[in-house]
Parts: sequence; C-alpha cells; structure tokens
Amino acid sequence: MNRLNYILKRILQMIPVLFVVTILVFSIIRFIPGEPARLILGEKATEEAVAALTEKLGLNEPLLTQYLLFLKQIFTLDFGNSFTYQMPVSELLASRFPVTLALTLMSTVISLVISLPLGYFAGVHKDRLGDQVVRTTSLVAISMPSFWVGLLLMIVFALKLKWLPAGGWSDTLLGQFRCLILPAVTQSLMTSALLLRNTRNSVVDITRMDYVDFARSKGITNGEVRTRHVMRNAMISTVTLLSMRMAAMLGGSVIIETVFSVPGIGKLASDAIFGRDYAVVQYVVLLFAVLVLVINLITDILYSFLDPRVNL
Repeated sequence: MNRLNYILKRILQMIPVLFVVTILVFSIIRFIPGEPARLILGEKATEEAVAALTEKLGLNEPLLTQYLLFLKQIFTLDFGNSFTYQMPVSELLASRFPVTLALTLMSTVISLVISLPLGYFAGVHKDRLGDQVVRTTSLVAISMPSFWVGLLLMIVFALKLKWLPAGGWSDTLLGQFRCLILPAVTQSLMTSALLLRNTRNSVVDITRMDYVDFARSKGITNGEVRTRHVMRNAMISTVTLLSMRMAAMLGGSVIIETVFSVPGIGKLASDAIFGRDYAVVQYVVLLFAVLVLVINLITDILYSFLDPRVNL
C-alpha cells in the first residue's frame, strides 16, 4: 500500500511537469521565424494558397486560442493530420513508436549484457591487466561519435561481409530483428562504456566495505556475496545512469534511425522537421517528454526494491 501511494504521488507530480512541457513545445513551434504555411508550400506559393493553409492549420487564431486547441487535442487524443503524410498524427505515432521502443529495449539489453559482467570483472581485478584493458576499451568507445560508428559498422557488416542489412525495414519479424542489430549495437556503444565504468567503480568501492568482509566471515559463499551484497548495491547507481542513458537513447534515435533509415519516431521527427510538418514535430517532442517521465518513475520504483533504505 505504501508503494502504491508513492506511485500515485509520483504520477500526480508528473502533471505540472507535462503542463510546462506543453507550453514549451507550443511556444517553440510557434516562434520559429517565418510563416509556417509559406514554409510548407514554398516561396512560389500564391497568397491565396498560403491564406487557405494558414486557416486550415488554425494559425490565424490568437495564440491563447491555439494553445487551448492544442490542449484539447492532447486530452482527446485527436492530434490532427500530418500535412506531409496526409494521415492522422495519432496513426503515424502508433505505427512508428513500436519500432523506436524495440530499438531502445534492444540497445538497453545489449548494454547490460556487455557492461555488467565486464564491469564486475574489472572491479574485482582492480589495476590488473584485465581491468586496464576494459577501462581503455570503454574510454575509446565513449570517445567515438555514434553516427561514425554506425557508418563503420554498415560498411563492414553490411557492404563488405553482407551479414546484415545496411538499413531500411522488413515485413517479417526475423527481418525486422536483423534490421535492428546494427542500429542497436551502434546506440548501445556509449551506454555500455558508461555503465561499465560506473559498475567497475561501484564494485571497487563496495568490495572495500566492512559488511562485505563480515558476510564472508559468516561463511557466506562468494556467489551469494557477489549477488546479494556487491552487485545489488552496485546496481543502485547503475540504475540511475541507465535511466539517464535510456532517455538519451530515445533522443539519440533521431540520428541513429536517420543513419540506418529505420522507420521509427526519431526518423519521423527528422523528416517532419525538414518537411516543416509542425503538427508531427510538436507531438513527437511531447511523446519523448512523456517517455522520459515514465522512465524516471520506473527508476524511482526500482530503487525501493534495490535499496530498502529508500523512504517511499
């Protein structure tokens, strides 16, 4: 019951944050220099066509009226139509969101599989050869730009070896999985390096704690000490960093999905920005904001399971 009350309280705290986000998204889109209708239609468009599109988009109304209409669309989940795709924005988001979600989850799994074992290995072998190799490799991974890594992986594994598709999407589930491998590896590279270094430092600090020595003196096996005392406490800071990196990966999906032509939310946002499709842009940004808040909520809930000292 205590945890349920905490979750409800955190959800209520998200409401004013979302309200501020709606104001920011609405203001940024409206204050971009130039007439949106003319930017969409081009410089050669007639005044009649510009006026008709301005009225269709509701941009001739006062700003307060436009904002209230924006809020109404959010509450009714009626986001209007995309000018570029000629279809409802809600359908666009519903069709593209699963792709970005799958890419983010796949990148997260790859990051955890790489970082946790290597981070623990480096931590328990502090300053030895294995630790130095792991730390040096992670530092190199952090310093490499993701778009450059993506192009390099594309050249090697898609164009040269022809093991994986260079980009695009597939109609089959297996084909979609293969299309996500290179983008997921590219996106997980920096996250893996950061999590690895964080886990390694946490393991080094925790293994020096008195309660770890006390647990061993009680005859607890090394396996239990590693799982119940070392890794569980090391995961507290790792969960914080992971939540931040998942939020960053959602935002970074704009670059990764554009490089690999993956039809997700990031690619949709990129195309909408260049196509001046403001209806799509503002709701994509709003969706990203909601996802970041949800990730933070899940992180706070996980804290209560990892660390009983956390006061809900």
